[in-house]
Amino acid sequence: MDYGSKEEKYISDESVGHPPVNEVGEHDVVAKPLLVRELKGRHMQMIAIGGSIGAGLFVGSGGAFSNGGPGSVLIGFMIVGLMLLFTVQALGELAVLYPVNGAFFQYAVRFIDPAWGFAMGWDYALGWLTVLPFEITAAGITIDFWRADLNIGIWIAVFLTLLVVIQVFGVRGYGEVEFALSCIKIVAVSGFIILGVVIDCGGVKTDPRGYIGAHYWHDPGAFRNGFKGFCSVFVTAAFAFGGTELVGLAAAEAANPRKSLPTATKQVFWRITFFYVVSLFIVGLIVPSDSDTLLGSSGANTKASPFVYAIELAGIKGLPSVFNAVITISVLSVANSCTFGSTRTIQALAAAGMAPKFLAVIDKKGRPIACIILQLLFGLLAFINEASVGSTVFTWLLSLSGLSYFFVWGSICLSHIRFRAGWKAQGHSLQELPYQASFGVVGSYLGFSLNCIALIATFYVSLYPVGGSPSAETFFETYLAAPIVIALYVFWKIYSRGDGGLFRRARDMDLMTGMRALDLGDQEPEPVKTLLNFPVRVARGLF
Repeated sequence: MDYGSKEEKYISDESVGHPPVNEVGEHDVVAKPLLVRELKGRHMQMIAIGGSIGAGLFVGSGGAFSNGGPGSVLIGFMIVGLMLLFTVQALGELAVLYPVNGAFFQYAVRFIDPAWGFAMGWDYALGWLTVLPFEITAAGITIDFWRADLNIGIWIAVFLTLLVVIQVFGVRGYGEVEFALSCIKIVAVSGFIILGVVIDCGGVKTDPRGYIGAHYWHDPGAFRNGFKGFCSVFVTAAFAFGGTELVGLAAAEAANPRKSLPTATKQVFWRITFFYVVSLFIVGLIVPSDSDTLLGSSGANTKASPFVYAIELAGIKGLPSVFNAVITISVLSVANSCTFGSTRTIQALAAAGMAPKFLAVIDKKGRPIACIILQLLFGLLAFINEASVGSTVFTWLLSLSGLSYFFVWGSICLSHIRFRAGWKAQGHSLQELPYQASFGVVGSYLGFSLNCIALIATFYVSLYPVGGSPSAETFFETYLAAPIVIALYVFWKIYSRGDGGLFRRARDMDLMTGMRALDLGDQEPEPVKTLLNFPVRVARGLF
C-alpha cells in the first residue's frame, strides 16, 4: 500500500513533526518542509542487520574477553541480545502504527510521562553526539595499521569531511551508504566465522597450534574474575548492540513503514544470533582470553581487535590487513548512523518544544540542517586526541553512551506496555493493530525486566570494579548516564511545572495523533492464539 493513498494517511499535528500539508486546516497557511520518506525496504533491512556493527563488536569485545572470559561474553551478549529482540519487536508494533519523527522519545512522552520522554530524548541524543568523535578516532587509529608515521589528525579530518559530504544527500545518502557498508560488514563477518571454524579445527597450515577445539575454554578457562567479570560484560554488550533501535527511528523517513518495518524487525533476530553470538563464540574458541594483547582492547584502540588478533595468531599473511580495512569501514558506518540518530532525535525534541526552536528547522530537501551542523561540530572533538589528556576526555564522553542504551531500551518496552494498557482502556482490540509484536506485551515485560537487571549488574561492577577498589571516578566513568537521566527528568518536571502528573493514565493517553489510519480489510485474519500454535506464531514473527 503506497504512502499517501486514500486508504492510508496520517492523523497528524506539529508536535510529532507531521503537520498536514494536503488538507485544509490551521497548519496549511504555509506548508512546512518535512523529513522526506526515501528509505526503501532494502535500506531498512540493512539498518536492522548491520547498521551498528562497529568498534563495539570488533574492538570492545576484546576487553570483555579479558575481564569476563569467553563464557561470560557469550552469556552476556545472549542476554542483551534477547533483551533487544523483545525491545525491537515492541518498537516495531509502535512504529508501524505511529511512524513519527523521534520515535521512542515520542512514545515515552505520550505513553509514560513527558518529563521521562524529555530525559530519554536528550540522553539518547547526547549519547550519539559523543559517540561520533569516538568512531572517527577509531577509524583514524585503524590507519596506523598501515601508516603509523602519519598523524591521526589527518585521517580525522578526512573522515569528518566524508561525513559532511554524505549529509549533503540527506536521508537517501545515509540509506545508500549504510546499505553498501552493511553489505561489506555482513560478508566480512560471515567470512570470519567460516575462517574461525577452519582455524579451530586445525585447518590452517601456518598455525602452529593445530587443532584447538575448546582448549581455551579450559585453559585459561571460560570465566574470569568471577561474578564481577560477568557483570562487566553488560556495558560492552550494550555499546556493541547500540543502534539496533535505529530501525524505529528511521520509520519517519521510510517510504512504506507498514511493509518494511515488520520485515526489518524480524532481521534483528538473525543479526543478534549470527553476527554477534556466533562470531564471538568463534573468537572465544581461537583467542586466549588471558592474552596481553586484549588488555588494550578498549575504547578506540582498534590495534587490539580480537578479530584481527585471531587471524594473526593463525599466521595468515595479508588477511589481518583486509579485516582491519573492514573495521575501518564498520566504524565509519556507525559514525554515519551517529549523525542520523542524533539529528533526527534533536529535531523531534525541538519540534515538540523540548529543545531550541531553531533546531527544528528542516530545509526543502528534508534535512534538519541546524542539527546536522551541531552533530558535525561535536565530531571536531575527535581532535582532542592531539592533546595529552585526550584519552581521559574520551573516557568521560563515552560514559554518557553505553549505559544510556539500557534506559532507552527499557523505556521502549515500558512505552509498549503502557500503550497496550491505553489501547485496551479506550476500547480498541488487538485486531485493529496493523502489526503485533511477536512476543506480545509479555515480551515487553521480560525486556523491561532484563534492562533493569543489566542496570543493577552494571551498578555493582561500577561500585566494585574488576581488579580494583571502589572509587568515585571509576563509578562515574561507567554510571554517569544514570545521574544525568535523573537530572534531565527533574529539570523538565520543574520547568513544565509537573505537566502530566507522575505518569500518563491509560484513559488519558493520546492514541490518535500521528497514527497511521489504515484500511485493514485486505489483511488476512489473525489465527486464534493457542498454546499449540505458539511456536508457529513465534517462527512467523522471526523469519
